[in-house]
Amino acid sequence: MPAPRRRGRLGPGGGGWTLVVPLVLFLGVFFLYPLVQMARESASGGLATYEAIMTSPVYRKVFANTLTIAGATTLLCLVLAYPYAYVMNKVSPRLRLALMAFVLLPFWASLLVRSFAWIALLQDSGLINQALQGLGITDDPVSLIRTTPGVLIGMVHIMLPYMVLPLYTAMARVDGRLLLAASSLGATPWRRFVRVFLPLTLPGLAAGCLLVFTISLGFYITPALLGAPSQAMLGEVIAEQVEQFGLTTASALGIVLLTGTLIILMVVALFAKRLGRASR
Repeated sequence: MPAPRRRGRLGPGGGGWTLVVPLVLFLGVFFLYPLVQMARESASGGLATYEAIMTSPVYRKVFANTLTIAGATTLLCLVLAYPYAYVMNKVSPRLRLALMAFVLLPFWASLLVRSFAWIALLQDSGLINQALQGLGITDDPVSLIRTTPGVLIGMVHIMLPYMVLPLYTAMARVDGRLLLAASSLGATPWRRFVRVFLPLTLPGLAAGCLLVFTISLGFYITPALLGAPSQAMLGEVIAEQVEQFGLTTASALGIVLLTGTLIILMVVALFAKRLGRASR
């Protein structure tokens, strides 16, 4: 009697390839092929296109705006998300479910809808300015539209779940017995947090920062609606070049953005690898 054949193996005679091939085809058509076309289009202008981008004061300012806003968004998300995730990890399951639903609530609406909602809230006659004037904090409306603070408010609101979820996952995996052992050895709550809890949550912290920063680098809708033209980010400039049929420049800017993102990914991967070795 022949032995039964194992199913789902990725090998000769296995059926697992039938599950992988559709994904490979999808990535090849909708991810790899556009990247190849973008690289070919950017190369059509030669090195002169990249030289013009790197030497132009306008593009240097755009790069600076992009890095500054993405970095500030990441920092603000971290400051808000870490205590929020910590509280989620400590409360009862029912309250934790409510806090998780509150985090996931922004995903129920599109980026465009959320950005327009912030325009309604941040404008001179919006709810925030009415509250500030009603409480006597300000006499005149505070300009929040077409400013960097307005962009940061909108982007932090959108990106916050991408920071909370990895942090909460990392915190939920921390073994509570380690904290009890530290307390039994005389560690104060602050020392227990800094020496035990925080290092164990660094992988989630790094993952959250990486997600927020890399996604923020290519943000377009929220900065375009809430920001000023003088504070344009790289995604806005790429879209503007496409609208003006400057495909070569747009492709070159896309390659620069992709290269910068890959460098960041490699640096974070190296940091995570060293962190893993140090924690052993």
